[in-house]
Amino acid sequence: MLRPTTKDLAKEAGVSRATVDRVLNGRDGVKEKTVTRVNEAIAKLGFVRNIQAANLAKSQKYRFVFALPRSGDQFKDEIIRHIEEAGATFAEDLVWCDVHQIDENDPHSIAAFLTSLDPKTTSGVAIMAPETPQVRDAIYRLEQRGVAALPFISDQTTMKDHWVGMNNHSAGATAANLIGRFSNCAGGSIMIIAESMQSRDSLERRLGFDAEINENFPNLRALPSLETYGNPDRAQDIIESAFRNNSDLVGLYVLSSEARPPLSVVQELIGTTDLIKIAHERTPFTESALKSGNLDGIIAQNPGHLVRSAVRKLKANVDGRQAKGSQERIRVEVILRTNL
Repeated sequence: MLRPTTKDLAKEAGVSRATVDRVLNGRDGVKEKTVTRVNEAIAKLGFVRNIQAANLAKSQKYRFVFALPRSGDQFKDEIIRHIEEAGATFAEDLVWCDVHQIDENDPHSIAAFLTSLDPKTTSGVAIMAPETPQVRDAIYRLEQRGVAALPFISDQTTMKDHWVGMNNHSAGATAANLIGRFSNCAGGSIMIIAESMQSRDSLERRLGFDAEINENFPNLRALPSLETYGNPDRAQDIIESAFRNNSDLVGLYVLSSEARPPLSVVQELIGTTDLIKIAHERTPFTESALKSGNLDGIIAQNPGHLVRSAVRKLKANVDGRQAKGSQERIRVEVILRTNL
């Protein structure tokens, strides 16, 4: 059967094609009962709007900005590489992607940047930042001005399911399960390192980790989270202190997205030992550490899938439609030396 057109909709609803166009584009000047008739015709005929054709007809362009933290190196580099690839992948849809680096420890500067975005030149922004009142309010204001906002990797509580990233509670529980099993039931404590526990991804990973350890590995004790704030000197000091004060360490969990700084400190302090080490995100550093035996497992999410999903979700938001949930679900991946 031929695909229903706007001409078919107009005939079914008993209105002009111009009226159908106004309803489809959400423009004013149409009576409520007329809108209802058009929507009923859409449901009856199974009409699906060809967004790409409509956008080409009105020269709709999309500029999406990825607001990424300044800290972190290799994982962020992977994300940026895939953002650049996305520019080519979505070029036919008239999509352009830019990167802006933010100071994740300065919520006021993040809010100022979001406030500076002009709806005339920016269609949407994917934000990777800790949740704070300043950032949350800036996101609200951004959406009110007509710019699509999408939490990226680290969620914001106000956005419900409208974000891109893996289930961090499950990711943390998976890390705990690996350490618990690899420890061979030996009792002891586990060091947990994060950049900032204000970041919701880190908070949810910690909650998932604790739930799994407390329920299934009561012989193990998860220590309070150590926050490095992306500062190498601070990381050195707090990790050295943790080793001095916890002689029963059996495991180490780096729950931040960039594992190289803390793992490098640990490597310098203790070298290769029986300490079980689990980290996040597949990077050249974590791959090398896995191969050499300095890391036991990686909890990862596909950076290419993250970026492509963000672009598709932002575009769907701008177009006023719903992205496909199954296509955008980010898997929690477990990488060991044997399946690297």
